[in-house]
Amino acid sequence: MTTLRDIMSIALYPALAILAGGALSLWRASGPRLSSAIQHFTAGVLFAALATELLPDVVHRRQPWITLAGFSLGVAAMLVIKRLTEKFAQKGGADNAQPASLIATLGIDLALDGALIGLGFAAGQRQGILLTIALTLEVVFVGLSGGAALRSAGSGRGKVVLVIAGFASLLLAGAAAGALLLHSAPPALLDAVLAFGVAALLYLVTEELLTEAHEVPETPVQTAMFFVGFIVLLLIEMML
Repeated sequence: MTTLRDIMSIALYPALAILAGGALSLWRASGPRLSSAIQHFTAGVLFAALATELLPDVVHRRQPWITLAGFSLGVAAMLVIKRLTEKFAQKGGADNAQPASLIATLGIDLALDGALIGLGFAAGQRQGILLTIALTLEVVFVGLSGGAALRSAGSGRGKVVLVIAGFASLLLAGAAAGALLLHSAPPALLDAVLAFGVAALLYLVTEELLTEAHEVPETPVQTAMFFVGFIVLLLIEMML
């Protein structure tokens, strides 16, 4: 059984990836085409984690009504978060509200990502490792986009560093909370939380990563990065 200490040690990798993304935003901003390619790649990685690990585990448990309840709660939670961040963005000036709204959304996403890492290890060590790999690739872009948004709003380097460090802390706190709450959880609760996680990741892939990736004119290379991300994680899974 994976201990809390082991889980937190593994969660350090995505936390460091957030810091790396933030540092990259201070050093050099990525162009819209590169950002779109990264988003496509990350979406493919997360979709592979869903298709090969989380969804088969949920189906294998064969608890349809609990799965329906957990999935529905996940969809509702993500829609509520979207609505709250939209309201937050509407308060105050558009130029100042947009970065603040983005930072709030990214912070919520990272706390959920951390909880999903804890959830993955509650389902099994293999699931936890693969989910951590997928989310590590995703959060590099989170740190990059958060730092870039703050820099474009005129924030100094010190503030950017503090916010990115806060992002990393949120992910670690989410991982600890997920691991503690789901340790020795009854099968019904674990199934419901797994279904919740499936809904959250589907939302992240379809409504955030791919939506933002499609905001710029796409090239075949950018589109292909989705499939590159998918096959990369699939090959990693085969080798584990």
